[in-house]
Amino acid sequence: MELKRRKLVWAERPNFQGWACTECTWTFNLAGPLVGESMDEMKKNYQEQRDKEFSSHICAAYPKTRQNPH
Repeated sequence: MELKRRKLVWAERPNFQGWACTECTWTFNLAGPLVGESMDEMKKNYQEQRDKEFSSHICAAYPKTRQNPH
């Protein structure tokens, strides 16, 4: 089985700005408000949640749509 080399990247599209996967249509959507006692802790918690969700998502569940080449 060939492993895909997916990456977490910042994406800017007409209707979306945020973190996304390079191999599928998965995007990170923060579930709820930021939590923490300080800005540094909030940033750390955000990054941990983002990274956990990215590493656990399954690209096959977020397939890219085929575009008509014509």
